[in-house]
Amino acid sequence: MPASHVIQEYSISDLSSEFDVTTRTLRFYEEKGLLSPRRIGRIRYFSAADRVRLRLILRGKRLGLSLAQSAEIIDLYQTPEGSQKQLRVLLDTLAAKRAELEAQAADLKATLSDLKRVETSCRKALEQRR
Repeated sequence: MPASHVIQEYSISDLSSEFDVTTRTLRFYEEKGLLSPRRIGRIRYFSAADRVRLRLILRGKRLGLSLAQSAEIIDLYQTPEGSQKQLRVLLDTLAAKRAELEAQAADLKATLSDLKRVETSCRKALEQRR
């Protein structure tokens, strides 16, 4: 006998619990076109593909990518070039994000150095006034 093909679907509360996000977040992603649940009345049924997309969106978020960047990268998988183009764009996006964070880290390091220098100067001035 052939095995029956079971389509896996998830409720909004299933995904909310699994990924520790609010149902409002899931509705927002749906509103932005990032997730496309099947709807029957007010009830949403998310597919396995929606679940994978959500996982990728949240991974992108952890990496500091915008929703637009994540959506672009995820959507590239559906193009004729498929995963190769997707990976090239992801690498370019990650390189840009890394450069941005390294610049921020350098700025923070300089600011901390300035704070330390001013703090030391203030302490010396305070000691001289005693």
